[in-house]
Amino acid sequence: QVRLVESGGGLVQAGDSLKLSCAASGRTFNNYVVGWFRQAPGKEREFVARITWSGSSTYYADSVKGRFTISRDNAKNTVYLQMNSLKPEDTAVYYCAQGISLSTSRRSYDYWGQGTQVTVSS
Repeated sequence: QVRLVESGGGLVQAGDSLKLSCAASGRTFNNYVVGWFRQAPGKEREFVARITWSGSSTYYADSVKGRFTISRDNAKNTVYLQMNSLKPEDTAVYYCAQGISLSTSRRSYDYWGQGTQVTVSS
């Protein structure tokens, strides 16, 4: 069993930065893909970014490309999402998830954290 716990969310102003963390316990991240998703009120959960187990391959949604950076520290079983130049439209609950596919579909991820709220004021 895998347990994922997100942290680092908060209330910031437009243009600020936040760094989210996703810590895993149980079966570790090694050899799995980890993704970040987000869900705004009244909207479907959407893909944000993902990283392979080695960290050699990353992929981003167009909406965050150039502003967000995903990274991982396998020794700490933690994946990070550095978010810069935040915009009000980035406001959402952010979830990390673990899977075995490079897909951006949330259906390809088996384990999910409880989410952390990010609110960006204008």
